[in-house]
Amino acid sequence: MTEATQTEYPVRGGEFVGEVESTKMQKSATVRWEYSEHVPKYERYERRNTKITVHVPEDIELEEGDQVKVGETRPISKTKSHIVIEKVENGETE
Repeated sequence: MTEATQTEYPVRGGEFVGEVESTKMQKSATVRWEYSEHVPKYERYERRNTKITVHVPEDIELEEGDQVKVGETRPISKTKSHIVIEKVENGETE
């Protein structure tokens, strides 16, 4: 974790890696991640995605298309309850 995320908002709960969709808001970004859901009726998997609004600390510069690691935190505003932990370089996940 970076120092800014530890002091600004404590990270708790789930963490995931997603792709930045939009950075048009101040101190916020929209992140989307895909996952597979099993459909028992057809015995197959379907692709689904989730889009959320995340808080971006001042020390992290983001552009659309960047891969980022996001963690859950306390509610920051009406729509934000996640924060960007770090920028992920070309598929490097822990």
